[in-house]
Amino acid sequence: MGQPGTFAARRTRWLHRFHARRAARASSATAFVSAPEPRSFGRFARGRQLIAGNFLFSGHLVEAPGAMIWDIGAGDSQITDEIHGCVWLDDLAAVGDVRARDKAQAWIWEWIARYDDGSGPGWTPDLAGRRLIRWINHALFVLRGKDKEAGDAFYRSLSRQTAFLSRRWKAADPGLPRFEALTGMVYAGLSLEGMQHHVEAALAVLAKDCAAEIDHTGGIATRNPEELMEVCTLLIWTKQALEDAGILVPPNISQAILRIAPVLRTLRHSDGGLARFHGGGRGLDGRLDQALAASGVRGLSQDTRPMGFVRLHGGRTTLIADAQSPPKGRAAGEAHAATLAFELSSGRRPLVVNCGSGAPFGLDWRRAGRATASHSTLGIEGYSSSRLNSDDLLVDGPDRVLCEVHALDDGTRLEMAHNGWEKTHGLTHARTLDLSFDGRGLAGEDLLTTLTEANQKRFDRVLDDGALQGVPFSLRFHFHPDVEAELDMGGTAVSLALKSGEVWVFRHDGTAQITLAPSVYLENGRLRPRSAKQVVLSGRAMTYATRVRWSLAKAQDTPNSLRDLAPAESGDEEDEGTSAND
Repeated sequence: MGQPGTFAARRTRWLHRFHARRAARASSATAFVSAPEPRSFGRFARGRQLIAGNFLFSGHLVEAPGAMIWDIGAGDSQITDEIHGCVWLDDLAAVGDVRARDKAQAWIWEWIARYDDGSGPGWTPDLAGRRLIRWINHALFVLRGKDKEAGDAFYRSLSRQTAFLSRRWKAADPGLPRFEALTGMVYAGLSLEGMQHHVEAALAVLAKDCAAEIDHTGGIATRNPEELMEVCTLLIWTKQALEDAGILVPPNISQAILRIAPVLRTLRHSDGGLARFHGGGRGLDGRLDQALAASGVRGLSQDTRPMGFVRLHGGRTTLIADAQSPPKGRAAGEAHAATLAFELSSGRRPLVVNCGSGAPFGLDWRRAGRATASHSTLGIEGYSSSRLNSDDLLVDGPDRVLCEVHALDDGTRLEMAHNGWEKTHGLTHARTLDLSFDGRGLAGEDLLTTLTEANQKRFDRVLDDGALQGVPFSLRFHFHPDVEAELDMGGTAVSLALKSGEVWVFRHDGTAQITLAPSVYLENGRLRPRSAKQVVLSGRAMTYATRVRWSLAKAQDTPNSLRDLAPAESGDEEDEGTSAND
């Protein structure tokens, strides 16, 4: 759509509004072809909070019992978009009682009263597609007890939104927004009487986008694992709806699912969550498992670097590292300067993490979450490995990232390197990670070095400009909030206790100064960032090669009585909306 405020963006918004109002004259369906089968699911706890009047959207909590959801967050486009996509309907349906249905009915028919004529927010192709999917998924839930007049208004609104999509899907940005718009159109065409003529056109475009937007390895341009999962879920829903209707599934759609599923398995930690890179989170609980089960595909990706990531696995330990340059161009809008960063989990417990996306908590947190310092890797003070331009796109990063995986006698070695600081400091960052076969030990080495004579001259100029004080760097290891971290062995090591009873110890070779510092864990659905800890190894590069060695080793196993059986802490769900007094 273009950057907000530009002529192109204003023109697109005007066309959306024009076609939304024009869609009000579209012919109306009067019933469903067959009873819709709910495929999306929500969070029970979140539904209960909505019923109680606790509205948590995009990191903002509003306590307003009895308020209309459409009055929440007026003027904040991020909150408004989240609300008008109607994903909250999944949460109310997860509760499923009379109070939940009353709320859903009141809010949906109020939307019809306020916005069905094409006015107000929510009339964009991706939001319309997202909204149509939820309204159709939960139609039996929201129509129960409604009279014919209300039902007619519901069907009329679905028809208008479908007509709008048929005219404006082309304006949706390629990637997830386009997939949402087209899936919504297919859903509506298959579900509503008299709308079947929309299915063929939408399927043709969807099949074409599957070939164009999903590469041969099963990845997408944004390199966002959670977004890839959402794309896969939409394609699976489309496939299931077509099969239910007795319509042949286009080969491109089936093949896209077959390509994506192994990548998602590769990016899945042993704790069941996705690796958190490039704006993506762990994913809604159960969504990843549902998509993988429905895909019918087993096994990991056979590609050595699917979507630019590498996975190492030993025993109960999983490590996933970013071994490619960040996304470029239009795909770089939410990209992170995360090159060579890694996450590590042990059994069901995350240990080393990246801070995550700060987008739900405002612009400042969004920018902070994208910086190299918010990832478990090495950074040069004041310089991320990739930098943001005036349009908030990640640019000026590494154009060469090397990656090799080798088998060792006792484990697996991952060797990576990138040249993100070559132009600014003449330095290349190289990282070696050795994970033992039993998963009990990870040995690492990080190296800042100059590779050519030209690099050495640039590094010398940087030293001269800094009065020969060296280039300050920090090697960071962010830990999950549930990890209890304490300095140990006279301040030379850090003891890391997991809630499962497992204990790990972090050590280093003494060439850098070790500090245990505060960190944050950023995740959608929370009122504020969660407090966490990080180990920081800081030093100064004074020569053409500066090397830091470190290790993570398991000192105590999880007791057998707790192994992989402990449920997620109740606070994880409750904090999503009940913490109004935080």
